[in-house]
Amino acid sequence: MVKKVHTREFKSRVVLEAIKGRETIAVLAQKYGVHPSQIHDWKKSVLEGLPTIFGNSKRKQEDGSGQDILERKIGKLVIENDYLKKKLEHDPIVRGYK
Repeated sequence: MVKKVHTREFKSRVVLEAIKGRETIAVLAQKYGVHPSQIHDWKKSVLEGLPTIFGNSKRKQEDGSGQDILERKIGKLVIENDYLKKKLEHDPIVRGYK
């Protein structure tokens, strides 16, 4: 059995009709030649993804800048850690305990 690959346009058309609810999923499945569960899966994916479609562009920028801040903090901590390790290696009191 060969797996059918449907285009985005085809899926969009089927899901849009399913969301409109003018015809049942069973009728749409027969009309478009796909299994009803496939239409349910496509519809579920679309409905779950809707909140991300209208995302705030400022929020995306803030998320990116937040990552920049964290990366800078990590870099600073790595430098401080390396400095303290070197300082401890040269400390006579610490060397005496090794």
